[in-house]
Amino acid sequence: MAAQGDQRPVTALIGAGPELGAALAGRFSDGGHHLALVARDGARLENMAHRFEPARAFAADITDAGAVPNLFNRIAADLGPVTTLIYSTGRMLRGDVLGVAPEEFEGAWRLAAQGLFLAARAVLPSMLEAGHGTIIVIGATASLRGGAQAAAFAPAKAAQRSLTQSMARAYGPGGIHVAHVVIDAVVDGAQARASMPNRSPEGFASPEAVAESVWHLSQQDPRGWSFELDLRPACESW
Repeated sequence: MAAQGDQRPVTALIGAGPELGAALAGRFSDGGHHLALVARDGARLENMAHRFEPARAFAADITDAGAVPNLFNRIAADLGPVTTLIYSTGRMLRGDVLGVAPEEFEGAWRLAAQGLFLAARAVLPSMLEAGHGTIIVIGATASLRGGAQAAAFAPAKAAQRSLTQSMARAYGPGGIHVAHVVIDAVVDGAQARASMPNRSPEGFASPEAVAESVWHLSQQDPRGWSFELDLRPACESW
């Protein structure tokens, strides 16, 4: 539990994975934020939380409409109300319409869009009451174009982007900065390198570089807010 009188901002990181999630956690911890690390794997989260101070692990399914309000109540009781929400979930599911099962299509949408909807509903009231807050959604190029093998992933990320844009328009006048980050690359990490052994290190997006850009986005002056950033390695063809 945060010490009484500790007024540090609270960042909830949804989808606290081992590569980009860890880089985001490190950057916002360095920036003086309390961290609420949220994912399904509680044991991995606990190990991750020990790397950062102050950080707390909260194992939860962000797509569970019945559980999400309780999750954020626990975060508020332990650390304080969330001032920054980073939504960084998603699982690349390859397949065309005939190659993706209906439950996989629905699952992709629930993780990308419904989870964001539920998390935003949980944090927006306190942000609006305070008159400030930040919601940053980590997206993908698939949110802008549907590849032949992205029949589930692309619609899910497109729905996520549209929801993010809707929130930016609705709540920006209330002091809430809502932004979308398009990562036009594969983020570096052990699993990514194993799956793409012929790609040079320069061809992967650096988790630390992405995290630094997200941090700067969160610090923008309201008179010069960005809605969307697109990030890629210099060698990426676009």
